[in-house]
Amino acid sequence: MGSLGFWRLAQADPEWVAAVDPDGTEYAAGDLLARANRLVHGLRALGLEKGDGVCGLVPNGVEGLVLYLAALQAGWYYTPINWHLTGPEIGYIVADSEAKAFFVHERYAAEGARAAEESGIEAHRRFGFGEVPGFRPYGELVDGRSDALPDDRSNGATMHYTSGTTGRPKGVKRRLAGIDPDDSAELMTFLLSMFGIQPGRPAGREPQAHLITSPNYHTAVTQFGGTALQMGHTLVYVDRWDAEETLRLIQDHKITNTHMVPTHFKRLLGLPDDVKKRYDVGSMKWAIHAAAPCPVPIKQRMLDWWGDCIWEYYAATEGGGTIASPQEWRAHPGTVGKAWPISELLIVDDDGDEVPAGAPGTIYMKMAGSEFEYKGDRDKTDKNRLKGYFTVGDIGYLTGDGFLFLSDRKADMIISGGANIYPAEIENEITLHPKVADVAVFGIPDEEWGEQIKAVVEPAEGVPPGPELAAEILASLEGRLARMKWPKTIDFIETMPREPNGKLLKRKLRDPYWKDRDSAI
Repeated sequence: MGSLGFWRLAQADPEWVAAVDPDGTEYAAGDLLARANRLVHGLRALGLEKGDGVCGLVPNGVEGLVLYLAALQAGWYYTPINWHLTGPEIGYIVADSEAKAFFVHERYAAEGARAAEESGIEAHRRFGFGEVPGFRPYGELVDGRSDALPDDRSNGATMHYTSGTTGRPKGVKRRLAGIDPDDSAELMTFLLSMFGIQPGRPAGREPQAHLITSPNYHTAVTQFGGTALQMGHTLVYVDRWDAEETLRLIQDHKITNTHMVPTHFKRLLGLPDDVKKRYDVGSMKWAIHAAAPCPVPIKQRMLDWWGDCIWEYYAATEGGGTIASPQEWRAHPGTVGKAWPISELLIVDDDGDEVPAGAPGTIYMKMAGSEFEYKGDRDKTDKNRLKGYFTVGDIGYLTGDGFLFLSDRKADMIISGGANIYPAEIENEITLHPKVADVAVFGIPDEEWGEQIKAVVEPAEGVPPGPELAAEILASLEGRLARMKWPKTIDFIETMPREPNGKLLKRKLRDPYWKDRDSAI
């Protein structure tokens, strides 16, 4: 293999600034390498072996990056956990992933402690960054350890949890190849090279910097940021996203590439003109977006402002996808692009038969060399497969020349601000309320977030509907469901529309809110 891969680059050029924390602290590659090495030695002393997993409940920044770099060179699975979740939800992931170590930042100490108890992970396997009651200080694991490169290195992977429509999330687990970590990292760089992104190292190349705009527990954020680092880019982290601050960071750090969602575009475009003109964003070459359909006018305005650096793709945690260059999108406004060189698309009807160009159907994808399974759920893995292809249930159509357009999404999934939210999980919690006879949850249009969560409730017999009942239902979710999953509004209905077999006709409830829209996304 060539000269890419973080560990290779860090040994050759230890002074290169590899990461910048949200508070502006800079970390040299050699320092990050030493930290990751010490962590491998510490966890091996704890008994971790190849194929084991570790979980991190940590904010954007260097702590999580070191966990990632350690796992990826020691043959472990690293699961970054959504910090909006509640203790029981986090605990489920820690237990299901069979984590042999659980790391929690003091910012999330309360839910982290609840999660540790819920998961049953042993006390000596819990480590805290800062003050986390009931957790060993992180220093106990790494202080005094060697910072030399560990022996017997082999590639690890991230194992992200993706929510299922049945409510419980599933870990997307890939088989480990057992190869050199730098060689594995170099293979990962195909992802960024598809967009034409260049390495920033070895020394002598034009420096590159990648801005991390979203929480690092998202698959795409980890993949794009992690791969940029493996190509020798400087990672610049933000803690909480802010539109003007984004422009300042692009200017000050000469950011060349980033990964965004359409909500970011909407907020940036909403800035006053004098603020927009204050910053030079000319360094940006690849502003890549995904995660939710981008309204055509918003993308058009971003292209007008930032020029032809806005790239789009469509993909899933499970692998495979499409890509649209700025030029292709201008020629086919609204497309999410054509299949990646190593990916194939199949659009089928309800019987699993391929449909002709222009006809909508369920989108199936496959990617060369990307075998995965939903951890512990062979049935779900097999059910979502068709002739080697898999689906996440999205609906779309292909043009004759191979451009994919999304026309609707898996009937139920809500995408709000780029986050996937699954109504079944919310319905399961609301339905437990004694004053609720029946409930349906779905997304309705939201100019800022793409979609907002709407609940429609059929009150129990004799219970008056109204704002008091709505407030009581929401209050009952406290500590049981992350606030990002709470309905923004609750409407009431006398009788829920269900078929005799009990199937909920959710579209009947949903359609009136979308009737003035061109597409039901």
